[in-house]
Amino acid sequence: MTRRFVGALCAATALAAVPLAAHAELSNPAAVARGYKAPRNVWGQPDLSGTWSPATITRLERDASLGDRLVLTDAEARQLEGENAKFNAKDLAPTDPNVKLEGLECGVKGFPTGPECGYNNFWVDPGTKVLRIAGQPRSSILVSPANGRLPMTPAALARQRAQFGNARVGNFDGPERRPLAERCLVGFGSTAGPPMLPVLYNNHYGVAQSADRVALQVEMVHDMRLIRLNDRHEPAAIRKWMGDSVARWDGETLVVDTTNFRPDQTFRGATAEMQVTERFTRISADQLLYQFRVVDPSTFTEAIEGEVAWNLTRDHIYEYACAEGNYALPGILAGARAEEKNGREMEGNRGEVKEEGGDR
Repeated sequence: MTRRFVGALCAATALAAVPLAAHAELSNPAAVARGYKAPRNVWGQPDLSGTWSPATITRLERDASLGDRLVLTDAEARQLEGENAKFNAKDLAPTDPNVKLEGLECGVKGFPTGPECGYNNFWVDPGTKVLRIAGQPRSSILVSPANGRLPMTPAALARQRAQFGNARVGNFDGPERRPLAERCLVGFGSTAGPPMLPVLYNNHYGVAQSADRVALQVEMVHDMRLIRLNDRHEPAAIRKWMGDSVARWDGETLVVDTTNFRPDQTFRGATAEMQVTERFTRISADQLLYQFRVVDPSTFTEAIEGEVAWNLTRDHIYEYACAEGNYALPGILAGARAEEKNGREMEGNRGEVKEEGGDR
């Protein structure tokens, strides 16, 4: 893991505004770049190499009260950033020595208080700024559907209820029932993706290029995506962690198509047949525009599109030793066995499996 300089390069130089169409749609990278052309590497490709951070307080889905309003006012953006700063400042204040353990506030929004917290604010790094694309403060990462919400099909909702809400096995019966990231197999949330989304902490991405490969190093749980250039997909029977990614250059943009997902690692309950298209465009010396489109008719009533600004950082990515010394999983299972000996089950044992640090 690595600690960041607060706010370092997270709010990169504001870009000139690009008018949005009447309906929400992905930004035009060429218009956002305003004539900027990325330097070339030794293979003549646009140079995307470096360490980037997409950290932002903007969430994947939009607050329903905002309806179809993708762009916030400057005042709304300042208010959100101000509230976040106050929350962080409060957590940095000395802890009251008279507060009992059960009364301790977590310092992480949405986490429980007391001993169940697991983290305080020191250990997380979700960002400090609202996401801005072309200078516009965004209300959600999702651009389409227009309301910025995931359009789940009835079949997908029923599938989720069958998997979680009516679980016949306990969530703490064995390691196979625990989330993949808790088992140190892939990162929390959708940090490695695709699509690749900012999460609660460890948001750094390292990009390295060669003549026929692009490597994306993910700070969270040491994931590595190896993307082949100008190649064919593997046969459909070959299912991979993070899918099978094949890329091509479209002018200044690296376009990545991913299929062949494993059924146990998909985006927000999608099926293994989902298809993801990503677009990586360097739009300035210190910013990269990341755009994605997810298609899975069995899960979503329409295609999902979103975009995030990746900001260049001088931070380094250090080893994330997830499996080595990981006492959390045996501790969780041992706690469940102790509860059973006392004639009880762990709280939430028959409900939805919760994952910490997921996409927000």
